[in-house]
Amino acid sequence: MPGNRPRGEGWIAPARPLHVYTPGLLRGRVRRILQLAGWAPRLGLPGKGGTVGVWGLRRTARRGVAIARARGARLIRIEEAFLRGLHPGRSGAPPLGLMIDGAGVHYDPAQPSELERHLATASFDDPAHLARAAAARARWQGLGFGKFAASDPAAETPEPGYVLVADQLRDDASVIASGAGPDRFRAMLAAARAEHPDARIAIRTHPETAAGFRAGHFGPADADRRTEWVAGPVSPWKLIAGARAVYTVSSQLGFEAICMGRRPVVFGGPFYAGWGLSEDRVAVPRRSRRLNADQLFAGAMLDLPVWYDPYRDRLCALEDVLDTMAALQRAWVEDRHGHVAFGMRRWKRPHLRRVFGGGGAGAAVRFCGDPARAGRLAQARGAPLLAWASAAAQLGTVPDGVVLRRVEDGFLRSRGLGAALIPPLSLVADDLGIYYDATRPSRLEWLIDAARDLPGPERERAARLRARLVALGVTKYNLGGGAGVPDAQGRPVILVAGQVADDASVRLGCGALASNAALLAAARDANPAAFLVYKPHPDVEAGLRPGALTATESAAADHVARATDPLALIGVAAELWTLTSLLGFEALLRGVPVTCLGAPFYAGWGLTRDLGPVPARRRAGVPLDGLVHAALIAYPRYFDPASGLPCPPELAVERLADGRTPQHGPAWYLPGRAQRLLDGSVKAWRRPLR
Repeated sequence: MPGNRPRGEGWIAPARPLHVYTPGLLRGRVRRILQLAGWAPRLGLPGKGGTVGVWGLRRTARRGVAIARARGARLIRIEEAFLRGLHPGRSGAPPLGLMIDGAGVHYDPAQPSELERHLATASFDDPAHLARAAAARARWQGLGFGKFAASDPAAETPEPGYVLVADQLRDDASVIASGAGPDRFRAMLAAARAEHPDARIAIRTHPETAAGFRAGHFGPADADRRTEWVAGPVSPWKLIAGARAVYTVSSQLGFEAICMGRRPVVFGGPFYAGWGLSEDRVAVPRRSRRLNADQLFAGAMLDLPVWYDPYRDRLCALEDVLDTMAALQRAWVEDRHGHVAFGMRRWKRPHLRRVFGGGGAGAAVRFCGDPARAGRLAQARGAPLLAWASAAAQLGTVPDGVVLRRVEDGFLRSRGLGAALIPPLSLVADDLGIYYDATRPSRLEWLIDAARDLPGPERERAARLRARLVALGVTKYNLGGGAGVPDAQGRPVILVAGQVADDASVRLGCGALASNAALLAAARDANPAAFLVYKPHPDVEAGLRPGALTATESAAADHVARATDPLALIGVAAELWTLTSLLGFEALLRGVPVTCLGAPFYAGWGLTRDLGPVPARRRAGVPLDGLVHAALIAYPRYFDPASGLPCPPELAVERLADGRTPQHGPAWYLPGRAQRLLDGSVKAWRRPLR
């Protein structure tokens, strides 16, 4: 049955010929999804017993229907699934899922579709399956988008208490299939007004109408003093939450209302009507079964759709599509107005343009070297101002109305050093401060504090990500190296993490003890019998940054672990000591106790032993997976170098593990060293060790 279709990594069904006569089924992502689902789209005439594929009930499907009838071939109808992607199809954006139906089409009540048959007959008695449906339904709602990811959860909605009426496209196939037209929509609007005489009416304009692609049913003639229009990128969930009632003909908004526990008034015959979850003004008599919201969701979102993973080019589960949509949504929300960028080195600019320039036609990144002009330009363009965090102070006072976002590398960065000009897979853009500056709040601090009350699905996602990261041995730079640690002869191993001497996190996050020598001495004083292993920072080892210890200073250590895999060291350590190093965070992920002499972003939440000056605004009680969610999921943005798309952190971990990450060849060596020399870096012409 449909719900038992195989799914999983690397699975491709045996190819069966599928004769199609619509160009859209022969190219791009739709063709690829069909191929992965076991079909081989082609032109030509089918033999008896062959298969013809058509796109839903559109007019372009008539030729295929006629050919299938004349040739005695099976007919399947193909439609987009209920999560499409970033934008509607007419924008050119490809879909993330399809409904492939050999019985009918889900929005046509004239005859049962595979989805209707499944909803009518499936047992839906597996508690684990329903729990999965409930978790995915809650996560979808929490992410804030509907069928299209291009919605802004922060966009304003009307004052609560309105009646929500969903407009639809005038020539939409689901409207025509329900036998509806302008008269039905006017009757729906009249009913909403009559049944709620004291309420305002909020008419939700269809996204394709708002984008200017196709006309809807309502216009100025349908407005009165109680009517207001909602046409922006508003979250459907926020709209539904503020409504006292929801009216629709066959819009997906009705399904989303059911998913939110509401009972929409339905004037058509969409797939979600007739199961006891809606108030149906048009009966579908054959639908007599009573379902709950989780059962409806399981059938429509988990069991029947064919979902696609654009990063790995394979079929996938709904949860993976939610991750993809969330990454696309975040990039669109933050980038759709474009950016003005300041303080970005030239070698970084092409990568920054790819990462922050994918939000649409107006999402260009314009680089500006003059701080005053950068602020004025951002104000004139109504765009955020991006500044590399170390250069942000040069901007001075930012003009009114301009949002400043400080940019830095994320915590899962690359296979290789940033100082060696390896572009990052993750970046942060902080609108409050920056994570390494303990002297002021940052967006990461805000996210960590909020994570003490993280919803269950997000907490579980963070736990899975942490387990995957640990299992694959992924770190920030993934440099590898030798694993040679001398025999400690039964003494507890204390790992001491060295840092770059002038690192901003040391300058802004430490008190009186702010050097590698002082850190090592403090660790020895506190642990006289321990076996101390000192790990120099990779940039210092490579001769790219200052911070090397003298022979006298390093004598406090029992072993200096040069060119050594940091994970191998963490694996044998009973404890890690640090000023503010990210190795402390990586040790926490792996269950190793951490002592901090400074105030890195992970200190002060009850997860570390803090001997340094921790900001009073940080409160204990944050769980480890809350910290993981904030630092690795909610704070950074990730970019997939293989697909060129914004991506979820799970994909970045996979890319770092399998080596599919951006690298620079020898052509970058001379300009990179020249930049370091001009910046005053030490030993700028020495090649890195890795």
